[in-house]
Amino acid sequence: MSSPPDSVRSALSKYLILPKLIRLSRSAPKDRAVAWDRYWAGIARTGAKSEVLWDSGTDHEVLGYRDALERHFDPALPVVDIGCGHGGFSRALAAFYPRVLGVDVSAHAVARARGESAGLDNVSFVRRDMTQPGAGTGLVGPGDVNVFIRGVLHVLDRTDQGALMDNVLQLVGTRGAVFLAETNFQGNPVEYVSHLGASVRNIPAPLELAIRKLPMPGRFGPEELARVLPADRWSLLEDGLATIETNPMTDAPGDSLIPGYFALLRARQ
Repeated sequence: MSSPPDSVRSALSKYLILPKLIRLSRSAPKDRAVAWDRYWAGIARTGAKSEVLWDSGTDHEVLGYRDALERHFDPALPVVDIGCGHGGFSRALAAFYPRVLGVDVSAHAVARARGESAGLDNVSFVRRDMTQPGAGTGLVGPGDVNVFIRGVLHVLDRTDQGALMDNVLQLVGTRGAVFLAETNFQGNPVEYVSHLGASVRNIPAPLELAIRKLPMPGRFGPEELARVLPADRWSLLEDGLATIETNPMTDAPGDSLIPGYFALLRARQ
């Protein structure tokens, strides 16, 4: 019997990392809120040379969304940034909108976001689990808002995705719109971490930290959108391919870029 070609052996060799991935992921807390708060409690650096996997350290990605946001966001309305983390996207949005409120399930993330946003008068942060019933009540006072969601839905299970969007539906009202951008990588978890630079010999530190401390992510694209945001409740205004930028962890071109999906929607009246 002949040996498999080098290309096949190379493709299969990445799966040798699977036992290590399983071992690392076992330490992640099962409770989602606990996992995220412990993760942010241990973060020492954001921005340049960040320890955060999805922090590219630049505004490049959010600026790429700006044209789509301008087409559909009412510029007079405040913006709620759900899953704000350390507030990088909130601060970028605050340059274009009168008021931005960043919301995160982690108290440690909110504390960091406040510290990194000192001096900005039109951006603020609050700790809240937006998958809980009524979580949007009293968040920004009376009136409709625009909602910005980047990289949240793909890390939630189906039940929490629906619960989150129920609250978002109440927030946007009749004038607001929701923008979402999510990871939509089509491979399996081994292929995903390999794309981000993991190998049998080495896993980049920000990636290993996420594997050890956070729930396993999924994907979110048009199929998931149709399930979570049904057409009888939401009007799809625009959607398409997106590129989710992560912390550059290797010198290989494209390793820090993840195939993604974006959509803009409005509540159906």
